[in-house]
Amino acid sequence: MVHRFFLLVSLSALIFSSCQTNEKQVTKFSEPVSIHYDSSMAPFYHGVASGDPLTDRVIIWTRVTPEDSVSSIPVTWEVSQNPSFDAILRSDSTQALSEKDYTIKADVAGLQPGQVYFYRFTALGKISITGKTKTLPLNPDSVKLAVVSCANWESGYFNAYDKIASRSDVDAVVHLGDFIYEYGQGKQGEAIGRLHLPPHEIVSLEDYRTRYSQYRLDKGLLHMSQQHPLIAIWDDHEIANDSYTTGAQNHQPEEGDYEKRKDAARQAYYEWIPIREGTKHYRSFSYGNLAELIMLDERLEGRTKPVDSISDPDFMSESRSMLGAEQLAWFETKLKASEATWKVIGNQVLFADLLQSKSFRKSPRNFDSWDGFPAEKKQVIKFIQSNQLKDLIFVTGDTHASWAIEVATDVGKSYNPETSHGAFAVEFGTTSISSGNDDERYPTEQVKAMEADLLKLNPHIKYVNDRDHGYLLLTLFPEKVVSEWYYMETILKPESTEYQGKKVEVTRGSVKLK
Repeated sequence: MVHRFFLLVSLSALIFSSCQTNEKQVTKFSEPVSIHYDSSMAPFYHGVASGDPLTDRVIIWTRVTPEDSVSSIPVTWEVSQNPSFDAILRSDSTQALSEKDYTIKADVAGLQPGQVYFYRFTALGKISITGKTKTLPLNPDSVKLAVVSCANWESGYFNAYDKIASRSDVDAVVHLGDFIYEYGQGKQGEAIGRLHLPPHEIVSLEDYRTRYSQYRLDKGLLHMSQQHPLIAIWDDHEIANDSYTTGAQNHQPEEGDYEKRKDAARQAYYEWIPIREGTKHYRSFSYGNLAELIMLDERLEGRTKPVDSISDPDFMSESRSMLGAEQLAWFETKLKASEATWKVIGNQVLFADLLQSKSFRKSPRNFDSWDGFPAEKKQVIKFIQSNQLKDLIFVTGDTHASWAIEVATDVGKSYNPETSHGAFAVEFGTTSISSGNDDERYPTEQVKAMEADLLKLNPHIKYVNDRDHGYLLLTLFPEKVVSEWYYMETILKPESTEYQGKKVEVTRGSVKLK
């Protein structure tokens, strides 16, 4: 009996010791962005989002933030046709995994075209806020797209996102890149005291994840993500400034291997953006006979190293590429095969020719744009003209400025600014959500003078605004397209009024802006 007693005591001690060891192994989950958490949102601090809508499916997304560092968290999602969820249309269970930074995406299939749906998630005994999304219609009478680009946490609040969220008539938000910025603290302005986390330039997977986590806590972005589906493409700052396939202006040797950095940036992007994975980043979305949205990847798919000047012997080389051979062939096939009236091209950098005045920029050309890749640009133009393709609309981000341009073959010779003869497409550029433009560098009157100088040099440019922040509202009808630029009164506080700064139209079969 004595031996049995001691055996039981020893076994109990062992079990107790083992439990203590397991308890010690459980560590609290923490991240620096927790200072921005709204406790009422726990554990869904980052809200919900949807994206990549098709006629029968859509991606829904959330992030579950645990209290303890665990490998997985059970999550249930539900989709309904009404916000009360009294009838569940689709539901399933999944896991929020630590290896995916506790983000989850579900590709919800079996939906109907052109319908509004509501969705939510349940985890850790809590229910997320309710998201609203919409599938693509088969043949709509009109489509309204909010076009955005370039949001910098340090430069200002994302008030334009909040205004888009408040619009009930938006069918989708088209994001043309620079969803985040990779810079360390204080690199892009500290006017509002919002500093980047982590404080250093982001390079590792953990760094990129933290930056996305921080950006998604902005109330404007959280609200917009809840209300509308997102169709997104990356630009350079999701990786590093002026990035291309084998390097970037803002990547130095001491920052490690560029391929590893690029892989980390790509992984974090797919974790934190409601985008369909397993295919090429470039892709298209059909709005039936009315429009086709063609999203291009002008950074990581095929872009070669840029040149520094026109005198570079490789400047005109056909070996230099923006899209890469495979994507270019896909793009041309899409354009030629499309039966839609309007071909809308989601384009990161300006396609139209742009002569820059000395007061506007230091270089006569922007070599990071299509002007820096003249051989491939000419090939695209030749394809469009030889196939007599009509009703092409480039929508463009990157520049932190608004543009309305008649895209012409030869601005200095064959193009007539009065009749628009010589133009073959139009281009609408969206300004930044908050990223700095020339209004942050110079007095407003000086910027207006710079804009006027730019218009004189470029008669095919009908509108430019390099002063204000906001978004582009693009409405497509069978016989015309209406572009409206909306600007924020301020981005220096988290609430703002908006106003319409400009409205431009183009009719079917024409390239003349009016």
